[in-house]
Amino acid sequence: MIIRKANIEDWEKYLQMLKQLDTETKNMMFEPGERRTNVEQIKGRIATMNGENGIIFLIEDENKIGGFLAAQRGIPNRIRHSAYIVIGMLKEYRGKKFGTKLFEEVEKWALENHITRLELTVVKNNKAAIKLYEKSGFKIEGLKEKSMIIDGNYVDEYYMGKII
Repeated sequence: MIIRKANIEDWEKYLQMLKQLDTETKNMMFEPGERRTNVEQIKGRIATMNGENGIIFLIEDENKIGGFLAAQRGIPNRIRHSAYIVIGMLKEYRGKKFGTKLFEEVEKWALENHITRLELTVVKNNKAAIKLYEKSGFKIEGLKEKSMIIDGNYVDEYYMGKII
């Protein structure tokens, strides 16, 4: 297994992994079957997230994508020094240090691109993710109350950030 940057040719496996992830966790944005991303959209996302304004790292396992970390740089000048992160891993890849390796890679990318702040949100009861983020140097900076509805219930998210 390796961690590498996404490329356009990954679009089908990447989209397949995202759709599988939607069925495996309730801690991310999309519910099963809700994702309507098409070929052009996913290819466009990969193309625009492959440079100084963003990056997608993949966990590649032979002929399968097991997870990802995407970082999107702030566009306006006042937040251009920051990047927002989304990370997700299929169940079979969790707890195997891939998250730590993904964060190491995104931090290298951030430093190369003069980004000094990384940020993300995480569902408050996602203890494993919070542990990973804190281990990677993130701190809880605030609470986003009733930010999502999961199984008919409001859930809170933490805002987390890291200065590098």
